[in-house]
Amino acid sequence: MNRDGSGQGSRQNAERGSGRNLRPAAKSLALVLMGAGIATASGQALTTLMQPAGVDAPVATDVFWDNGFWNNDEQPTPDAEAQAPEPNGVQNNLAVAPSVSSPNLIADIVRQVEPSVVRIDASRTVQTNLPPMFQDPFFRQFFGNNIPAPQQQQVQRGVGSGFITSADGRIITNAHVVAGADEVQVTLSDGRSFSGQVMGADSVTDIAVIKIDAQNLPAVAISNSDQIQPGEWAIAIGNPLGLDSTVTAGIISATGRSSRQVGVPDKRVNFIQTDAAINPGNSGGPLLNLNGEVIGVNTAIIQGAQGLGFAIPINTVQRISSELIENGRVEHAYLGIQMVNLTPELRQNINSDPNRPFSVNVDSGVLIGRVLPNSPAAQSGLREGDVIVAIEGQPVTESTAVQQAVEGSRVGQNLRLTLQRDGREQTVTVRPGNLPNQ
Repeated sequence: MNRDGSGQGSRQNAERGSGRNLRPAAKSLALVLMGAGIATASGQALTTLMQPAGVDAPVATDVFWDNGFWNNDEQPTPDAEAQAPEPNGVQNNLAVAPSVSSPNLIADIVRQVEPSVVRIDASRTVQTNLPPMFQDPFFRQFFGNNIPAPQQQQVQRGVGSGFITSADGRIITNAHVVAGADEVQVTLSDGRSFSGQVMGADSVTDIAVIKIDAQNLPAVAISNSDQIQPGEWAIAIGNPLGLDSTVTAGIISATGRSSRQVGVPDKRVNFIQTDAAINPGNSGGPLLNLNGEVIGVNTAIIQGAQGLGFAIPINTVQRISSELIENGRVEHAYLGIQMVNLTPELRQNINSDPNRPFSVNVDSGVLIGRVLPNSPAAQSGLREGDVIVAIEGQPVTESTAVQQAVEGSRVGQNLRLTLQRDGREQTVTVRPGNLPNQ
């Protein structure tokens, strides 16, 4: 089920047959964020990658750290087979250049935008502990000085991308690129390097803002991501696998991909899907249109797939970054419910189970499967078995619509829900709280 505030996923299908459980549908694909770390959601490992400084492509996920950085002592080796080109030099996942009046249109765009794209090197120092058995005095006495000290410091590093949004040094990137960083170094395309300060990072939308002490920098132009359409051309610039200023091109494959569809239900983003090639190290880099304007922030790919890349729409980025610049953090409205799309089949399964504490009398809407204790929903009297049919008078039939309505509201602002409960329609006013555990 979709936990509207905590982002714990949307349960799409009830267990068929007995209908005793509302189970999340299993996903077979792992999402690779183009930074670093390992997270778990919906029963699957979501591998997040950040390109380590000075090394080639990773071959295994067990060297990644939850904090988003690589362990310098465990450098991966290149996977020759994975890096091999297609026969005869053909790469089937790359789009053909657009037919336009200027044969060098993409090159012209790159010359225009490349000075605004930066490389971000992030590092942190961590304490590592030996396994408990080696800290036992008996083992230490037996092995003597051959056992290292119980604690030692390690520096973990990673590389990502970003782009300049103001002449005085504000830079947009992904939150997972700088998560937990002690030091952030920003390198411009002309080779100048600056120490970066993280002004704020929002893990819910994976957006961060960095500030460097510089003036008269070339800033990108911003587009309106609400106006892009599938089939339009797209250009990605970044630092994949440590290869600075790499350019790839493709098309917009789709828009409005929900976090649940992509496989990161803990995020609150409707992603842009593109087949422009992006790889580890591209995180935080710009996705551009043919006007050289930024339409999104490159963020993730589907592991093991080709041509399935995802970017955060620039309109979302603009909204979140403005709050980060002003407040250093972002508030996300939260109700505290788990919900699932109601179907006639689900209704039949629920009503045929004598152990269910509730029954359902409508065929469509959004069923509340659980209300979290002490949440705004619980304090407002929402119950398990309620079916949300409208929010602020607008009909809803999918959990994503409910989540979008909640995200679009403000913390502490009244939100009017129309429910079906015990065969009757009624209205409940909920006052969303701030999403916890950000």
